[in-house]
Amino acid sequence: MRIQRKLLPTSILCISVLIVIYGLVAVAPEPEPEPPSNGGKVSKTITVGKSGHVDFSSIQSAINSIPVNNRAWVRVQIENGVYGEKVQIPIEKPFIVLEGESMKDTIIAYGDYGLHKNATFSVFADNVVARRISFYNTYNHPLNNGVNKNTIHEAAAAMVMGNRISFYECGFYGLQDTLWDVQGLHYYKSCFIEGSADFIFGLARSIFEKCVISVIDDGYITAQGRDSFEDRSAFVFKECSVIGTGKTYLGRPWRCHSTVLFYNSSFSNAVVPQGWDIWNCHGHESDITYVEHGCHGPGANTSKRVNWVKKLNNRMVSRMSSLSFVNKRGWIEKQP
Repeated sequence: MRIQRKLLPTSILCISVLIVIYGLVAVAPEPEPEPPSNGGKVSKTITVGKSGHVDFSSIQSAINSIPVNNRAWVRVQIENGVYGEKVQIPIEKPFIVLEGESMKDTIIAYGDYGLHKNATFSVFADNVVARRISFYNTYNHPLNNGVNKNTIHEAAAAMVMGNRISFYECGFYGLQDTLWDVQGLHYYKSCFIEGSADFIFGLARSIFEKCVISVIDDGYITAQGRDSFEDRSAFVFKECSVIGTGKTYLGRPWRCHSTVLFYNSSFSNAVVPQGWDIWNCHGHESDITYVEHGCHGPGANTSKRVNWVKKLNNRMVSRMSSLSFVNKRGWIEKQP
């Protein structure tokens, strides 16, 4: 994720850490979203597969069949197989559940590069759930351990732009910019995310719970883009595992109020001793909120961390690591 951004004015040094993250925890409530017409129940199931005993052979065809401005939950049930297609859920098609048979064997794969409209899987609609599916961008990350002969480019496996989006037991595979977590409230549970350079990035307010973060080359895990005190975006990694073969920083700031918390997570020796990188935000160290709390493993030794890493009190950490940090009005429990 090499796009440069204009830096924001430096905050005065006397601003406390509490004020730095005030915008994250003291904000006006969101407007009540319009509920689906059938509550949290699935009204219809569409099947996709290669067997012939299904409604569609492509996932995009199944999505296209759902009416515009749909107001009832529709499940797209996907058989195991490799689906070589780009899949997009447009803004006018909310309340969709994509459900595979297994993260290992239900695969959506495509090999394009560039950020805009080139992700393998793109979600523009609100209220979407994905379960047991893996998303590959094969441009720099070929399937089946193939040899990569392409020049390294931004090549997203998924772009998540809608609000109230959740992923369960899903895989995201790429090299640079694997998961573009653009904006909105998002929840990732028991997922596998692989890459090297800025491979989880964006301006969403997201919790990643019990996820595996796999580093396959030297680089940076996160490039979070919070750009002001009022901005509510942040990445929270709760009880996750960082593994891999490359040497990685936990993150670097895409914008200069970048906010990331690793909570009760396990770090292998893939994590470099410095932990974090300042990138283009020299002079803005007091505005950046990078926190490690209760982490363990050979990469969790903080004795050589950068001196601008933050330490929050238990109350603030508890608020950020609670599901309520993203679960405004209980939208997660209301999804099927």
